[in-house]
Amino acid sequence: MSIKLNNTFMGESITKEAFESMAPVLSGAYEKLMKGTGKGSDYLGWLTLPDTYDRDEFAEIKKAAQYIQNHCDIFIVIGIGGSYLGARAAIEFIKSPNYNQLKKNTPDIYFSGNDLSSSSLQELLSLCEGKDVCVNVISKSGTTTEPAISFRIFRNLLESKYGEEGAKERIFVTTDKAKGKLKELADQKGYKTFVVPDDIGGRYSVLSAVGLLPIAAAGIDIDAIMAGASEARKQYASCDLRQNDCCRYAVLRNLLYRQGKEIEILVSYDSAAQKLSEWWKQLFGESEGKEGKGLFPVSVTFSTDLHSLGQMIQQGKRNLFETVLFFKDKQEIVIPFDEQDPDGLNFIAGQTMDYVNEKAFTATAMAHADGGVPNIILEFDGRSAHSFGFIVYFFELACALSAYMLEVNPFDQPGVEAYKDNMYALLGKPGYEDKKQALEARMQNR
Repeated sequence: MSIKLNNTFMGESITKEAFESMAPVLSGAYEKLMKGTGKGSDYLGWLTLPDTYDRDEFAEIKKAAQYIQNHCDIFIVIGIGGSYLGARAAIEFIKSPNYNQLKKNTPDIYFSGNDLSSSSLQELLSLCEGKDVCVNVISKSGTTTEPAISFRIFRNLLESKYGEEGAKERIFVTTDKAKGKLKELADQKGYKTFVVPDDIGGRYSVLSAVGLLPIAAAGIDIDAIMAGASEARKQYASCDLRQNDCCRYAVLRNLLYRQGKEIEILVSYDSAAQKLSEWWKQLFGESEGKEGKGLFPVSVTFSTDLHSLGQMIQQGKRNLFETVLFFKDKQEIVIPFDEQDPDGLNFIAGQTMDYVNEKAFTATAMAHADGGVPNIILEFDGRSAHSFGFIVYFFELACALSAYMLEVNPFDQPGVEAYKDNMYALLGKPGYEDKKQALEARMQNR
């Protein structure tokens, strides 16, 4: 497995001299990361995780996944942000976006606690009627509003259906190893627990128990995922700008940012990568977006979105570039010949869908580059557990390097607390009385 960076469609945006001039900046960022001397160095556990993960916990994850497969029709994964995006990305990327509709010997998997929509929660409760259900709640503290509400409701459902003792066997908790309200509850109730590592932040945690339990429950080979990530770690173990495509990607996006590009669009040509793109958006958005800096990460799926956003990308404001994930689909569906040719497609009869998709990719990259939108192409082989692990590590490393090159902390997210504090105050949480009064006065004066 390897990711090949193709800069054929970059246009004239980056000169060789400009690229090579970034070597010292990259070297400094790489050294900070590997020596743990940069900001946020308490959260570098993901760097070595593919090779140093806890083998005993790994075995327990597999055992729990087997129990879930044997005892439930529906598996509810409760979490928000990094607590669910990585697992959902893996299931859709490796299995299918239509995983729940596939014929399989694993449970349907639904994700909850990632919004505050009463209708979506009610629909999920309805889906659980008459079904055997297991739950995995993922939260470091257990007090984050969205997952905490969802867990309270599903815990009540399971206790009503199976009794407190029966529910205990169906609830799996991934949380802090020693402290927090959720840890206290799990110990009190006797739930099976897994650890959110202290030295790994949420958006970097997909290769820990946070992501691996739901992934394993879907019947995915988590050994292959870790092997892919380990291979990536070995490939990018030295910072050689001529050979390390992960470092090259970090440098190219940083150079484009310095040239006034404000938006990075992650492009895929397969809907199976949509949730991977959502995970990527959180990874880069939370890691870089601070101190008035950072590229704004967005994503599209082509060719679908070419029919809605293609015009904007082709001829809109020239403040963006594209990073394209391109891999070949192994399903070789052949386009049939039709004697009447009513749709005029006989000129591609006998070709595969993958062939047409590849030509659409090349045509689009050419058109967008000609239109002033640089394209960074990341090519790799297919969708597999191994390739997923490799891709995750590639982006985690590139993201950390990119943030250090911007001189921001890749591992904190102080800005997300602002809305939480306001919400707690407006909901009347104890300890927020003064803030609630100030906010209500502000609302009255609008």
